Amino acid sequence: MGQAVWTGSISFGLVNIPVRLYPATEPKDVRFHLYDRRTGKRVRYERVTRAEDAATFEPELPLVADDATSRPPGPVARPVSGGPPPAARPVEAADVVRGVELPSGDLVTVSEPELVSIAPERSRTIAIEEFVHLAEIDPVFYEKSYHVGPVRGAGAEKPYLLLLRAMQAAGMVGIGRFVLRTKPHLVAIRPLEQALALETLFFADEVRSPEQLTAGLSDLAVSEREVKTAQRLIAALATAWSPSRHADAYREELLGLLKAKPPAAPAAAVETTGDAAIGDLMAVLRASVEAATRGAAKRPASKRAG
Repeated sequence: MGQAVWTGSISFGLVNIPVRLYPATEPKDVRFHLYDRRTGKRVRYERVTRAEDAATFEPELPLVADDATSRPPGPVARPVSGGPPPAARPVEAADVVRGVELPSGDLVTVSEPELVSIAPERSRTIAIEEFVHLAEIDPVFYEKSYHVGPVRGAGAEKPYLLLLRAMQAAGMVGIGRFVLRTKPHLVAIRPLEQALALETLFFADEVRSPEQLTAGLSDLAVSEREVKTAQRLIAALATAWSPSRHADAYREELLGLLKAKPPAAPAAAVETTGDAAIGDLMAVLRASVEAATRGAAKRPASKRAG
């Protein structure tokens, strides 16, 4: 299962459940590094100022080592114009500060003590504030998944199982908040088949609306016959969800390429065809239904839940 990333408790009403969070996913992307092909040594990066960054600034802040209490509120570092652009040169770690460039062009910098002073305290409890139906949460709000496990030997097993069974029966999920590391999160605690899961959620103002993408589509005429034909196509392609059927073909091919080196195996050419011209939507739908029906007839029948 790996190492827990958070230990605390879930509370709903007067019930308190000691739990641990474990990452539910494990990305397996192949990570490349950069090397000098002449020596085989890793290419490293150093902090530098670029020659094309002509503007420098005079900080209105004391240095980080100075007394933080003497720092004026709302520090802003303003660009200084004029003079030749500085040459690219390394920057010492002590001279690197965090900052944000405002739309006005002003650079606002913050120090580590300032960030620490406003950092939220680590949460030790996730209080469920409300329960909602799972279907009401659009999947676009899901950010990252965690498995929730009871802390063994702390009396957590029975209330954990109680919450799991009750949420399964109700078809609902619990909504709450907590701080993981230094970031506040809105979360949904939902029941899986044998365990609880915690999903961190995007806040409402972090989710973009797709309205601009579909503007004017409602004015198009779609006949009932076309809709029914499309539904037949969907029914012909319908099957039970099985994640194991959908492997990362690119990753497998990439790993095969790496295992084959040296020498490098030539990549197989992939034959491509041009996009079919779509004249009659109904004709295309009918052809798709027929092809999907033939494919469904060849597939072994899948056992469906329910």
